[in-house]
Amino acid sequence: MYFSLAFLLSGLALVSPVLSEVCKGQVTLSEYYIGVDKNVKVETVSCPEISHAKRSDLSSRQASGATNVCGAECDTSCFTPSGGGPDPNECHVIADALRYDSENTGTYFDVNNGTAGDNIVVMTYNSCETFFANQADGVLEYCRTDWASVIDWVAPNCQSTQNAHGGDCIASDQTWFIQVQHS
Repeated sequence: MYFSLAFLLSGLALVSPVLSEVCKGQVTLSEYYIGVDKNVKVETVSCPEISHAKRSDLSSRQASGATNVCGAECDTSCFTPSGGGPDPNECHVIADALRYDSENTGTYFDVNNGTAGDNIVVMTYNSCETFFANQADGVLEYCRTDWASVIDWVAPNCQSTQNAHGGDCIASDQTWFIQVQHS
């Protein structure tokens, strides 16, 4: 089930003519900006055509009852063939914004779930787009600095020189994944 969702999301995101669309029929539920310059757009999105999707929220919470997946390993893969990857320097701006928010807002964020299909948090800066998708049955708590580290690894290592155009990092239990791609 996971691989079909990841494939569906990555395939639709790459052929979509709409900027920042990660799934067909995407609906933006909230939008705000983060980072020292407030230049990284954050969206919580709903993917109504994916029936088992869940609810997301990038707000910090104390005593959320969430499953903490900070520090959890994920397996990275690059999307082939080459061409059209994001600018790693622009992806690094998103990573820095996450680190800034970690210091100023809080270390953790929750990615909720529910029946509304809004289990995805998307961040965009110029050519770079990244998203965190919760596929678990419950709320996940993740570290902003961990997301930043994944971005800083995937963006420069999944480029045309590696015959790629972005990539993802999939949790070993397949309950979540992070994707980095051209916006």
